[in-house]
Amino acid sequence: MIRPAVADDLSAIQGCAAAAYARYIPRIGRAPAPMTADFAAQIAAGLVHVATSPEGGLLGFIVFYPQDHAMLLENVAVQPASAGHGVGRTLISFCEDQARQQGADRVVLYTNARMTENLTLYPRLGYRETDRRQQDGFDRVFFEKPLPRTPG
Repeated sequence: MIRPAVADDLSAIQGCAAAAYARYIPRIGRAPAPMTADFAAQIAAGLVHVATSPEGGLLGFIVFYPQDHAMLLENVAVQPASAGHGVGRTLISFCEDQARQQGADRVVLYTNARMTENLTLYPRLGYRETDRRQQDGFDRVFFEKPLPRTPG
């Protein structure tokens, strides 16, 4: 189930981010940006959605919001124990569906160049690389996925 995050989800979201991104600290040389996000503010602003198990445990989360005519997918993280079971793909599909419903013409995102798994994952999901540059002290790779308009 995917639902909007609430304040009571904060510690689980922080724990998920820490667990999901910890393996990248040695590659990047410091905590990746998603580990230091202000999740409380993002939850309060309605930008975070969580995927939960039937028992209610947090499997992963996603942060996205409109930016210009696009939807910016800022963060997606999955508990390591749930990785490889489609949770991340389901969250990304949810973001894409929300983008279409809100009239966005594309989903844009960025990842760290040292998160090499993402550099092959996003193209498999239909995203194309649009840029590589330094931003906020990180080597970032930018992607976008055009969203076809549905008739009607």
